[in-house]
Amino acid sequence: MTESHTSPGASGDALAPEADTWTVGGLTLSSRVLLGTSRYPSLQSLLDSVDASGTQLVTVGVRRIDLTESGGTSLLSALRQRHSAERPLHLLPNTAGCYTAREAVLTAQLAREALETDRVKLEVIGEDETLYPDAIELVKAAGELVADGFEVFAYCGDDPVTARRLADMGCAAVMPLGAPIGSGMGLTNPYALRILREILPDVPLVVDAGIGTASDAALAMELGYDGILLNTAVAGAERPPQMAAAMRHATLAGRLAHLAGRIPRRLYAEASTPEAGRIELRP
Repeated sequence: MTESHTSPGASGDALAPEADTWTVGGLTLSSRVLLGTSRYPSLQSLLDSVDASGTQLVTVGVRRIDLTESGGTSLLSALRQRHSAERPLHLLPNTAGCYTAREAVLTAQLAREALETDRVKLEVIGEDETLYPDAIELVKAAGELVADGFEVFAYCGDDPVTARRLADMGCAAVMPLGAPIGSGMGLTNPYALRILREILPDVPLVVDAGIGTASDAALAMELGYDGILLNTAVAGAERPPQMAAAMRHATLAGRLAHLAGRIPRRLYAEASTPEAGRIELRP
């Protein structure tokens, strides 16, 4: 899988996320939280959540915002003001709301021109009830965008055939869902997610959609995923900035647990105290 440039060791630097960077879409990031920017109760709540999460990559819905926004109170302006050399914050436009490859490609091209970035989170939705991706249209759009020089972050289902196809065609990241978008159901099929990690060991994998709380984020990272993408779990929480902070810590904890290497699961107990030297009491 895509490991860190410098894996944290047993010393104090094990708790320093900056010691565990990863590379995706031409970016080297220390944060493994990707954050969506829609449906927050206020712009200030969003900005506080961005800060609390520690994210360095935020998604913006191209079809849901005004790309011509200007002024300090607009979403794009406020996010750009958060960017600095010390604390980078990059924009990842997404094609949310697209139902065909043609729609998604045109939306991505519009985003590249307006936001001056080749990175795009590719969503091609199949139907309205579950918001599951349309695998056929998704693969078609991904192929066109990769050929056009885009760094494609592809939102997909958890089936290995589609995921491998997206990886083989050169997507920057493959982003399988944990559960339907906005459901908060957590990782409903961790078995499938484990398979994807095993068959795509060198591809950046990000769990996208379905995470509801911090334990879901920790589990995703324990499975060896490179990052998580959140929106509703934070934006819909009673106190979004606090949930964003919880996700930040859970992601770090899960990542450290993965690097540490968990003990194997056993059907029966195994005593932690050695038998040697045990005191024997006789009547």
